[in-house]
Amino acid sequence: MTYCVAMALDAGMIFASDSRTNAGVDHIARFSKMRVFAEEGARVVVTLSSGNLSITQNALSTMDQRIRGGDNQLHFMNAPSMFDVARVLGDALREVKSRDGAYLMQNNIDSSANFVVGGQIRGEPPRLFHVYSEGNFIEATPDTCYFQIGETKYGKPIIDRVVTRRTSLPEAVKCTIVSFDSTMRSNISVGLPIDLLVYETDALRVRMQRRIDESDPYFRMVHTQWGEGLRRVFGQLPDPDWT
Repeated sequence: MTYCVAMALDAGMIFASDSRTNAGVDHIARFSKMRVFAEEGARVVVTLSSGNLSITQNALSTMDQRIRGGDNQLHFMNAPSMFDVARVLGDALREVKSRDGAYLMQNNIDSSANFVVGGQIRGEPPRLFHVYSEGNFIEATPDTCYFQIGETKYGKPIIDRVVTRRTSLPEAVKCTIVSFDSTMRSNISVGLPIDLLVYETDALRVRMQRRIDESDPYFRMVHTQWGEGLRRVFGQLPDPDWT
């Protein structure tokens, strides 16, 4: 299991993913679920992935091969719009699943996989998409300005309460860290390190990308103060008079 979240705000975009792919008493594996494709001054494209690791890795490897092959096929680095980026990623996902899905099913292996892809191409505003396992996709809107994939339920309430399109990037980062802390508190299959990327609208380059691990002082501070603050506020609530 994994947890990924991305937000499309007026000020820019937030992308974050954990790095745990398998949890058990004798095995924990870590793989980054974030990929960045960028040409400074022209485009920044970020993908987050969840689900079957071989499916998502092969879909992105298909894209890498197209990029290395030049402009004969549409790919992340020559697509004229972020809509086309989402479309070619969906096509790559369908291609891999049509090739491998039946064989995985024979061994009762789940081949489902999801992507969140977002960024900005020069000449259009930043855009964010959720690409489903079937290859179709939807775009974030002012009313729904964030997407989650993977283990979403524990980290969703804080985002719903805090984040709007007008939220600042620092506030969104803080909310994202709390969302991950809440998820990891309740589900051992999501774990550190967290890959975090902050993109500023119209920058057309990545200025802040960070890996947050157990020793990160800000994460440790949020983990401690958020838990203590919740307990303090809970203690301040009056008891129901009907008990």
